[in-house]
Amino acid sequence: QVQLVQSGGGLVQPGGSLRLSCAASGSISSIGVMGWHRQAPGKERELVATITNYRIPTYSDSMKGRFTISRDNAKRIVYLQMNSLKPEDTAVYYCNMKGVDSAGRYFEVWGQGTLVTVSS
Repeated sequence: QVQLVQSGGGLVQPGGSLRLSCAASGSISSIGVMGWHRQAPGKERELVATITNYRIPTYSDSMKGRFTISRDNAKRIVYLQMNSLKPEDTAVYYCNMKGVDSAGRYFEVWGQGTLVTVSS
């Protein structure tokens, strides 16, 4: 069974920075796209960024220039560096990975969620 464990997050002042991490474990053959989503209070979950196994990133428009997604394929970790944080970035952030397990089965898994609060 493939699992994701997130770390990072917390309280930060506007203009500050945080880095989120998400590590995969289990019987994994390969991981394709990794990504981050977020869900603010009272809103639907939205895409933040994705990165392919060739390290090609994509970002939602509101995150471009402020957030950076990266990955370590050997360690099976995806990161989200968040700079110039704004109060409207307050949300629970979820990582997501798609891949193939050691039995050849496709999987898509989500992390447990990490709360990021941007407030003075």
